[in-house]
Amino acid sequence: MSVTLSAGVRQNLLSLQQTADMMSQTQNRLATGKKVTSALDNPTNFFTSKSLNSRANELSSLLDGISNATKTLEAADNGIKAITKLVESAQSTARQALQDGGAGAGTVIESSSSISTNGLTPEAGESIQDQAKRQTLSNLGFANGDTIELQATDTATGSVSTISITVGTTQKVDGTGAVATVQDAVDVINASGVATAEVSDAGKLKLSGSDTDTLNLTVTDTGGDASTATTQATSLAASLGFGTNSNVDLSDPADGDYVDAGETAVTFTDGATAGAADSLSITTQANPAANSSSRQKLVSQFNEILGQIDKLAADASFNGTNLINSSSSKLTVAFNEKRDAGSKSELSISGKDLTSSGLSLTNVSSLSDAEANATLDSLSAALGTLRETSSTFGSNLNTVTIRKDFTKDLINTLQTGADNLVLADTNEEGANLLALQTRQSLSTTALSLSSQADQAVLRLL
Repeated sequence: MSVTLSAGVRQNLLSLQQTADMMSQTQNRLATGKKVTSALDNPTNFFTSKSLNSRANELSSLLDGISNATKTLEAADNGIKAITKLVESAQSTARQALQDGGAGAGTVIESSSSISTNGLTPEAGESIQDQAKRQTLSNLGFANGDTIELQATDTATGSVSTISITVGTTQKVDGTGAVATVQDAVDVINASGVATAEVSDAGKLKLSGSDTDTLNLTVTDTGGDASTATTQATSLAASLGFGTNSNVDLSDPADGDYVDAGETAVTFTDGATAGAADSLSITTQANPAANSSSRQKLVSQFNEILGQIDKLAADASFNGTNLINSSSSKLTVAFNEKRDAGSKSELSISGKDLTSSGLSLTNVSSLSDAEANATLDSLSAALGTLRETSSTFGSNLNTVTIRKDFTKDLINTLQTGADNLVLADTNEEGANLLALQTRQSLSTTALSLSSQADQAVLRLL
């Protein structure tokens, strides 16, 4: 059975139904906060918003990788700073070796006792050094024509330099003629450039060469006495402070006055017949720091520092990635969600070998002057490499940080744009709901009035 409604009632009923639908939609928007919840609401806005949110989510997942890359670069930078400090510490150690008085003078021949002052009349207030300097060679047992020869052989290049001094009564102005005193001999040697000579405060004769020289000092008695005991040559050695073959002790061991295994070669040669030359020859080879306890400690310290550089480089990793322990390491940072080569945006960062070997630093054996200087050059080059690498990684870190901030801003833009397409304006929807409630109330009243009109017909019956 069907119910017949008047046109007025039916119209008001339809209006109420429409208002109820609109109220339901408005309440749903207020409840969900969205004005587009499915493709049925607005297909264009729905799918555009979904696409924007999808890209924002993909970029959000990339942020974790970008953040890890930032920390990896920071770990590498921290490692470089620490390695730089270790290299500077190694520099300090090498410089200490050069400043070590125990082994920095190169090859040294120094008499074990003072030059004899026998036959010399002391002057008032004259020091032992002054007396030794003005001592005549004739008082030391030299005769005119006897010779003093000093030879320096550079063990690195093989070049040989020789100065030969003849004992006489006068010295020529150009420093090449016969010499009469110890000071004359010292002056000639210093002028030659073969080596340097001096008389110490204690009156000892000291001859110095570079730390790559082998020095050979030969004193020749041209008119030997034919004695098998080499009496004359031994006498010359003693008068110069070198003693005899059994007690020659050249300087302190730390000066490096050694031929092999810490020994100095001392040779007395007998002319065998009267008038034949007798000679004393002292050969000392540069071997700085071979027995220097202070330099050996510095050697141990230096090599230990190199070991620590290797350990530190190995520890400067983050999440399994180490950019300073090997040149084969690599870090790739993706900045967008694209996968094809033409569209993807990424940064590839190559690692650097900053271990001791990667910095061309090697263990030292003696830290002699030559080795210390060469080591300082290597350390300076290593510092240059560290600074260059730090600058490169710093630039990469800056790029990654900028892209990280950009990605965050882009994600915010995408999400905001997506929300603008589907989110409801709660203020507007609230006002709509209030208006619809008013409309519903009015429609209900109108429906009531329409029903009253129909009821009026009944009163006529």
